Amino acid sequence: MTPTRNTLRADAQRNREHLIATAAEAFASGKAVSLDSIAKRAGVGSGTLYRHFPTREDLVEEVYRDQIRPLRDDARDLLASEQPAQALHTWMRRFAEWAGERRGICEALVAMSASGRFGSGPVCDEIQQILGMVLQTGAEAGELRSDIDPVDVGGILAGVLSVAGAPEQRAQLDRMLTIVVDGLKPRQEDRRRAYPAPATNRGCK
Repeated sequence: MTPTRNTLRADAQRNREHLIATAAEAFASGKAVSLDSIAKRAGVGSGTLYRHFPTREDLVEEVYRDQIRPLRDDARDLLASEQPAQALHTWMRRFAEWAGERRGICEALVAMSASGRFGSGPVCDEIQQILGMVLQTGAEAGELRSDIDPVDVGGILAGVLSVAGAPEQRAQLDRMLTIVVDGLKPRQEDRRRAYPAPATNRGCK
């Protein structure tokens, strides 16, 4: 008797969930682990792992998809207590700290940015939405430019983390984030167009 399609789907889902749990445990060990070793630890073949997660980045993102969601609440709290530009700087620093505690996420984001696929997947999608919320709030307040794509900012953030993502590099990270945020502020001519000086009636005496 051949297994039904529903049974096959249930088995595939169990394999996927088991691979994610095994990978999360492996990444938390702090040691470098290969995809093949994760498959072996999960008791499945490498082909099964690659069918679910074609690349290391796909697996890393899936492992951390639920863990990044609280950062959205952090962004909202920061926008309620700080000016948008400062909130953006603070949030990006918190994200760097979050990523630094999770082995592989920085490398995955850098790899996705370098390959041009930053902007797809659960973690990147969440980063985009959070950055989009902060950027829009900043643009409405006149603190940040209105023509900025969150995907571009996410890619820049990945690049910054590739250079200064280690805990001992926090001072350099802050300096680099300051440069990034300054570059996202409206230029003087943009401010003049958005907030023109009130006209004066020079013909009246």
